[in-house]
Amino acid sequence: MTGHHVLTWDVTASGGLETAWVEIGHDPAGPAGLRGRGRAAGREPEPYWLSYALETTGADFVTRRLTVRVEDANGSRERELRRSTAGGWTVDGGARPDLEGALDCDLGLCPLTNTMPVLRHALHREPGEHRFLMAWVSVPDLTVRPSRQTYTHLGRTAAGGAVVRYASEGFAADVEFDADGLVTEYPRLARRIAP
Repeated sequence: MTGHHVLTWDVTASGGLETAWVEIGHDPAGPAGLRGRGRAAGREPEPYWLSYALETTGADFVTRRLTVRVEDANGSRERELRRSTAGGWTVDGGARPDLEGALDCDLGLCPLTNTMPVLRHALHREPGEHRFLMAWVSVPDLTVRPSRQTYTHLGRTAAGGAVVRYASEGFAADVEFDADGLVTEYPRLARRIAP
């Protein structure tokens, strides 16, 4: 079973908007994983345009590749993160052993990249708490660094999704996901705009 989604968020943290085109495959007999591409425009911390493409693999939704391009007053820059099947990461072709053990990327100010760990552990459907190492990409400068994060299922919503607590380095937010594991509301970061 594959789900096709077009999502738009009001990204309050950047004073902008993001739209993502997402395909999620769950069928073990067919393509499994998540593919997404998105565009965003923000005003904070400075005006920028951003585009990205995300590809995960398998029923565990492990990141295979993330490419990001940003344009701002300083020009344009790009990053490409890749994770090998053996678990090694590269950023723009250079090895990044500090990211070893990470299964996911986390693109700053992007609600879509919270989906992979939630789908992997069905946190939008059932209780659990899981700790992760993420390859975190800062926006708009595109610095990449390791980030320790925890996701905790807090309860189901009336709409069939769940509230999951995200915590990292002194920051925490109770994020609402829909029944497909996609962010509907991320306090202080973004809120989905109804189609």
